[in-house]
Amino acid sequence: MKQRHTLSYTISSIVIALLFCVSANTQNNSIPSSATDSTTYKLKYGLRIGGDIGKLIRSFTDNDYSGFEVIADYRIKNKLYIAGELGIEEKNTVTDYLDVTTKGSYLKGGIDYNLYQNWLDMDNMIFSGFRLGASSFNHTRNRFQIYSTDQYWTPQYTDTENRKFSNLTALWIELMIGIKAELFNNLYLGLNLQLKGLVKETEPNGFENLYIPGFNKTYDSSGIGVGYGYTLSYRVPLYKKDKKN
Repeated sequence: MKQRHTLSYTISSIVIALLFCVSANTQNNSIPSSATDSTTYKLKYGLRIGGDIGKLIRSFTDNDYSGFEVIADYRIKNKLYIAGELGIEEKNTVTDYLDVTTKGSYLKGGIDYNLYQNWLDMDNMIFSGFRLGASSFNHTRNRFQIYSTDQYWTPQYTDTENRKFSNLTALWIELMIGIKAELFNNLYLGLNLQLKGLVKETEPNGFENLYIPGFNKTYDSSGIGVGYGYTLSYRVPLYKKDKKN
């Protein structure tokens, strides 16, 4: 009898122990692992197109300038975009000895890389970019004056006959930094700064290019130019991709 009680007690103990192990294992499996937690959100892909509102404002406020620029970019990866600009400009440059009107068009193409890590479904940019730019333009020399070292005995020679210099071209590279902030759904306001290096140019006979459309003013024949842009653009959403954060 005593052996039966001992056997029954042993079996009960084993059953209780098994039930406890099974219960503990079930509870452990029901707790999700925090290491695998992730948030999935949608990245918008499409053509973003707009204009440089800075050039439009300058056209209304500066009597010596008129211009317009169309901008566009297209996302090809999470942070990588192909981008470009197309524009026309007319600029009247007046110095003490020269008055020249420049007209022409330009095209720039390259890439932008977003350096900013967005939160969830935000779509802002702090970007760096690279462009290759080309311009086709002409100058009209409205007036020029030849400087005389002996201004008392020899009068200054001034020529006011218009002369046109056509089929001029320029090629340059450009580094860009900027921001694009989403104001409303798919509507973006941007600001960028540009540093340009002239690669090649054709010059008119008798004077240098003082202004190149798209490149802007040339500084002391150094081949260095700078620029800026205030942009407003809208993305035409074509599709979305999942992105885990």
